[in-house]
Amino acid sequence: MRLSSKPIDKMRARHRFDQAATDYDSVAVLQREITDRLLERLDYVRLEPLRILDLGTGTGYAIDGLQRRYHEAQVIALDFAQGMLRQARQRGGPLRRPLCICADAETLPLNDGAVDLIVSNATLQWCNDLERTFDECRRVLRPGGLFMFTTFGPDTLTELRQSWSEVDGQSHVSAFLDMHDIGDALVRARFADVVMDAERLTLTYERTRDLMRDLKTLGANNATSERPRGLTGRARLAAVEQAYERHRCDGRLPASYEVVYGHAWALERQPVAAEFAIPVDAIGGRGRSTGPT
Repeated sequence: MRLSSKPIDKMRARHRFDQAATDYDSVAVLQREITDRLLERLDYVRLEPLRILDLGTGTGYAIDGLQRRYHEAQVIALDFAQGMLRQARQRGGPLRRPLCICADAETLPLNDGAVDLIVSNATLQWCNDLERTFDECRRVLRPGGLFMFTTFGPDTLTELRQSWSEVDGQSHVSAFLDMHDIGDALVRARFADVVMDAERLTLTYERTRDLMRDLKTLGANNATSERPRGLTGRARLAAVEQAYERHRCDGRLPASYEVVYGHAWALERQPVAAEFAIPVDAIGGRGRSTGPT
């Protein structure tokens, strides 16, 4: 079963993240906050991983926090954008550089059971096939390993989406999956003890164009295959800004994010039951009568 929102143009998304890598950290206030909150949840988990996969590492902000918590662990930083990995490669100090791998989260170039912990911040929304992504995460986790992640829910950037819908009705904001659908997909991927929750965080801006500039700097503007092609004219941008003004509160424009948190455990592998082939005529053969009783 394929579970996805509007399909992502992966080549377009990769290109945008490559371009955004150098300036990404200058505007990634929300992403850093979510990472910190995600890592804090590890403080309540009894786990001593030797190998950690930072799935969708971006510029590698999570790496230092992971290494502080797990001094003996090797961190594997994986991202599909080379530009991001160049930034992540500088994390960890000269003696603890992460192992950087350029790959897609939907096809992990790792052996079965290769890692003890997978941490993924704000990455799953860039996957076209969440079922496949979860299957891959389950495959590379050792039995008893932990998968902990964040992503965004459908109430993310709802103000911007509503404002665009009043102007032209086209897809200008990426779509996001519901938390319950994500949890169901984890169960189907044979993860155990699935826990999902969400919270709403809000950034505020003076102008709509400031929000749009930040999204562009992050490489997080719309990359769906259904996005409008070509440049957006000044008239339409002005109309969007005017529509967004309806959301102004206390002199600022809100940009809402539904942050979804999830964690789940890889089940211990169960032994396969042996199968035996027994001829039908051998069943009950001992002491079988051939005549009337």
